[in-house]
Amino acid sequence: MRRNLFLILTLFFFVSTFTGCDSGPKITPLPADAVILAFGDSLTHGTGAADGQSYPEVLAELLGRQVINEGIPGEVSARGLKRLPEVLDEYAPDLVILCHGGNDFLRHMDQDRILSNLKSMIGLIKAHGAEVILVGVPKLGFGIQVPEFYAKLAEEQAIPFEGDILVDLLSDNNMKSDTIHPNAIGYRLMAEAIYQVINQAQQK
Repeated sequence: MRRNLFLILTLFFFVSTFTGCDSGPKITPLPADAVILAFGDSLTHGTGAADGQSYPEVLAELLGRQVINEGIPGEVSARGLKRLPEVLDEYAPDLVILCHGGNDFLRHMDQDRILSNLKSMIGLIKAHGAEVILVGVPKLGFGIQVPEFYAKLAEEQAIPFEGDILVDLLSDNNMKSDTIHPNAIGYRLMAEAIYQVINQAQQK
């Protein structure tokens, strides 16, 4: 009986491991000269940390590839949507990390409009031939949580999604510079989380 249980558990472990490695949307492996664009607002810009400590700058170190920081503090998603085509034309990125929506929440904007703007941004990025990774942004209120539409949008668009890291950081006073921005340690952890998503998504 014990031997049979051991064999069942061992088989479950290997099946789970194999399935886990193959789960989730994939991206084309990034070449050594890949251009990665980090697009968003102050969370991308690195507000709350010194120069060189934003998540795109740390991610560039981890990946050993160029990561362009196109974060504009205070930008809402509608403005980001208008700005995005020119940025895509300028840099022709291979991969875009999209982290947007926080300022919309702070201004109590309609969530359907935020979703529409994010969906349009993803469409523009794909039309330019780039891959997309979506980062979920928490909505502050009674607790800190990422609205469900981020995960649903990522699933619908079949793109990799990071929906936990900002909740973790903004729930820990040791990881943030104010109520809505990480500090240098927080941005490093954010970069590491996105790095893991990229690595997982590149696995065949």
